[in-house]
Amino acid sequence: MSRPHAQLEMDPVYGFFYGLCRLAHQMFFRGNVAGLEHLPASGGYIVAANHASHLDPPMVGQHLPRQVSFFARKTLWKPGIAAWWLTAVGTIPVDRDGGTSLDAVKRVLAALARGKVVIVFPEGTRSTDGLLQPPKPGVGLLACRARVPVVPARVFGSFEAFGRDGGLHLGSPVDITYGPPLYPGDFDHPEDGKERYARTAARIMEAITRLRPPSITVI
Repeated sequence: MSRPHAQLEMDPVYGFFYGLCRLAHQMFFRGNVAGLEHLPASGGYIVAANHASHLDPPMVGQHLPRQVSFFARKTLWKPGIAAWWLTAVGTIPVDRDGGTSLDAVKRVLAALARGKVVIVFPEGTRSTDGLLQPPKPGVGLLACRARVPVVPARVFGSFEAFGRDGGLHLGSPVDITYGPPLYPGDFDHPEDGKERYARTAARIMEAITRLRPPSITVI
């Protein structure tokens, strides 16, 4: 179970929104969470989750007891409070949905080497129908280069709560399951040759697909 005051150990801006997101989940999207025991206690790791809603990043990140980094489209860095906020919480810009620019890869690898946690969405962009989509090879590249554990996570109900083309439905439960971590030997097979990154991404996505809705409520 995540530590109740973990935000006190985080950067002030991130910690504030971490606590705010946890409160919003409990008030408006209260669901079940399982698998927190699978999260590594130390060292850098990647959390790879499905993506069907703008709710997914905060939903996945709010139960991790450590500050994490996310990706966002570089075009979101426009003058104003949004750009300030994205930078303040440590968001990593990419050229487009699913993109893996060289600068972004370097920043992710550096963060993981420092023992940080990075959340990625293998599908690259939000699902248009709530169903799982094929993964992009970018997550395979990151996983193979970083050589850190990859924790699969699956969000249930976020599309119904706030789908890509729908409205916000307060009271619609959002559940999250975190699976056992995959280690480099589980997902990276160098003999895959030119298909190495694509097949690594497919193995990570398969681990996400196997996860089932939780039955444990986290308070």
